Amino acid sequence: MVKRASRWLSNLGAHATLEEDAFVPGAWVLQLGGAEQSHVNVDHPEEIFYEYLRRLANHVDEHGEAGKPLHVLHLGAGALTLARYIQRKRPGSVQVAVDLERELLDFVFDALPMENPRNLRTIIGDARRVLTHELAGEKFDIIVLDIFSGAGAPEHLTVPAFYAEMNSLLRPEGLVLVNVGDDPPFTFADSQIKAMSEIFATVMASAPTEIFSRKFPGNMVVAGTQSRLDLAMVDRLRASGPHPGSVLFGSDLDGFGKP
Repeated sequence: MVKRASRWLSNLGAHATLEEDAFVPGAWVLQLGGAEQSHVNVDHPEEIFYEYLRRLANHVDEHGEAGKPLHVLHLGAGALTLARYIQRKRPGSVQVAVDLERELLDFVFDALPMENPRNLRTIIGDARRVLTHELAGEKFDIIVLDIFSGAGAPEHLTVPAFYAEMNSLLRPEGLVLVNVGDDPPFTFADSQIKAMSEIFATVMASAPTEIFSRKFPGNMVVAGTQSRLDLAMVDRLRASGPHPGSVLFGSDLDGFGKP
């Protein structure tokens, strides 16, 4: 029998549910108001089901020395899939998770506890306000922004000034990773790549190859850093998949927001 947990979230006016994946032992699917939000394998957090999360994880794997702890900020918590992955792959990492909905975060923690909760700090609040108040002065190796999809994103979280505030919290070799969900003709993705290109010296985007045709909806991961582009690292990202996939940068991003 498939296990299931549910909680009514009064702030959102919707039910949150966690349902056991019938095909993957130890894995769960988080739904909000009936819409699938996250997939997490708590028994084997190093195994990631969603393509865009796997691409985020590939960037994490490439950052710094393999196996060394990282200081990571997650703007948007979900089921904490990537935070659990980092705990498993980079033991000793210190992480911060920011979410606007305390009820949702509490529900996830109660149903699916973290392996080492002491190394994960949670903050409830608006992502931009948290950056400039509670986290002012901290420095992170990686900042992950995974809180919006398409044109419905809060405007104050989509402008160059917001990316500049994230950049100010990065260590010199730090990296911002953004999950951008959009539909054809990808106007929102254009705007976010343009905004990031105003702040970061290097911007690259990775996604299923079909997404870059602008004919199909989906998610791309956009990465920004002040570091120079490492072509060998780009080749490794391409080889890591999921396949078929592409990693674009420089002139290849023309038409996707490159100024």
